[in-house]
Amino acid sequence: MRRTAAITVTVAALLLPSPAHAASARAAAPGDTITLTVREALDDLDVEAEDPADYKRSYFRHWIDADRDGCDTRKELLLEEAVEAPEQGAGCKLTGGRWHSVYDDKVINGPGGLDVDHRVPLGEAWDSGATGWSAQERQDFANDLGDPRSLIAVSGSSNRSKGEKDPAQWQPPAEGNRCEYNTEWLVVKTRWQLSVDQTEHDALKNLLASCPNEEITVEFAR
Repeated sequence: MRRTAAITVTVAALLLPSPAHAASARAAAPGDTITLTVREALDDLDVEAEDPADYKRSYFRHWIDADRDGCDTRKELLLEEAVEAPEQGAGCKLTGGRWHSVYDDKVINGPGGLDVDHRVPLGEAWDSGATGWSAQERQDFANDLGDPRSLIAVSGSSNRSKGEKDPAQWQPPAEGNRCEYNTEWLVVKTRWQLSVDQTEHDALKNLLASCPNEEITVEFAR
């Protein structure tokens, strides 16, 4: 299973929808797309208090083998993001290989030192709207290979440091990755129509103020 990039930079900024149209786009069908600037994407998200009640990681079934090729989501991601391809053995066992962990700008040799991070953590998704999702939608979110900005292979130490934190609580140690990190956080929140809380919104606004206000195209997953 290969992920399909869903980001483009176009002249569509000249024809961006009005706020009313953008708001209606949030109710679009899966597969529909929207193009808007980073700051417009932030403004387009609903700002709501989080609801962390009763969260369990098991509510998000993850690392499935959706295409039944022997490689689960995690291994599909590792194969795709390898800087130097690992050897693939029986049962999709991976050995060797090399990866670049952009969160902390480290080179990781071998898959053992890597985690596959949900750009927007499962707990954060739950707090931001996934409480109302079906089990299938939560599984789809946890295994989202449909947009290359949803999942990322990073060092285990950086992923554990991040945990379930949002951008107001955690930023990548590598400062050069922060604009990308916060932009892609917005992409995932937009793609899955998740809300932001006020503190998260304000932190993103401040953090993105010094970043390129590029256009992003997002395909709705739900």
